[in-house]
Amino acid sequence: MSQPREIIPGATYMITRRVLRRHLLLRPDASITQLLVYTLAVSARRFGIEVHAFCAMSTHLHIIVTDTKGVLPRFLQFFHRIVALGTKVLRTWEGPVWDHEATSVVQLLTRAALVEKIAYVLANPVAAGLVRYAREWPGAKVDVRELGCGVLHAARPSVYLDPENPQWPEEATLPIALPPLIEQDRADGFRQQVAAEIERQEAQAHAEIQGQGHRFLGAERASEVSPYERVTSFEALRARNPTFAVGRGQEDAWRIASAAVRTFRATYRAALERWRAGVRSVLFPAGTWWMRTFHGASVTDAALAI
Repeated sequence: MSQPREIIPGATYMITRRVLRRHLLLRPDASITQLLVYTLAVSARRFGIEVHAFCAMSTHLHIIVTDTKGVLPRFLQFFHRIVALGTKVLRTWEGPVWDHEATSVVQLLTRAALVEKIAYVLANPVAAGLVRYAREWPGAKVDVRELGCGVLHAARPSVYLDPENPQWPEEATLPIALPPLIEQDRADGFRQQVAAEIERQEAQAHAEIQGQGHRFLGAERASEVSPYERVTSFEALRARNPTFAVGRGQEDAWRIASAAVRTFRATYRAALERWRAGVRSVLFPAGTWWMRTFHGASVTDAALAI
């Protein structure tokens, strides 16, 4: 059984979802970019999700969001389903689009974590050896200059989505919001921090790729590869599945967050044992989602849990 996950309103996460067997189904072209931006915009508005950063690689998606209403699982289910169905039509693809591995959901708890992970998302095409600089990636993405002030637009794709259904407007806009931890009057400084971290990660990628004797693929070639091909380079299986990040040099924050995760899981398991024993009056810890949503279990008030 997977570990219980705390879902609370206002939390900020880095979301990663991978394509089945590393197929290049999300190859950056106009139709896929339109589908991804439009679907993300509609899904975010529907579930009260604020989007802070976004980069669509050919084999996976990275998104950094804040879940204002505490409904992240609903958002992910809806967004990933519509992207998969639209991709199946665009690529005339039979079978699953997404990998069977669970979506990676990492809560970002500090400013340092936000800087590092947003930079990681935007510089991912560089780390993958596809383009020399993050700004050159031709796929759906957010530019560092758009953090907290940009807006992405997309018209409704002509595939799969019913134009007669009012949930699919002709056009959708996706505001790029600042994370809640960042005050508006410090937005410029935050963007500068992220830009500096992107440069650091780009330099690191340049050194690694040069050391391996490889070259960057380039934006044009990345857009022309067959979406039915697979990435065949070695990729180590994930040894860990982190639930939070605090950034480099944040040992105290890591200890506090780790203790909070252990407490939530222990309290959840104790409540679940009592529930299974027939005690329906048991209180699950604040942040319990599955048992509350699908079984009507009672949950401790978040204010009382602090």
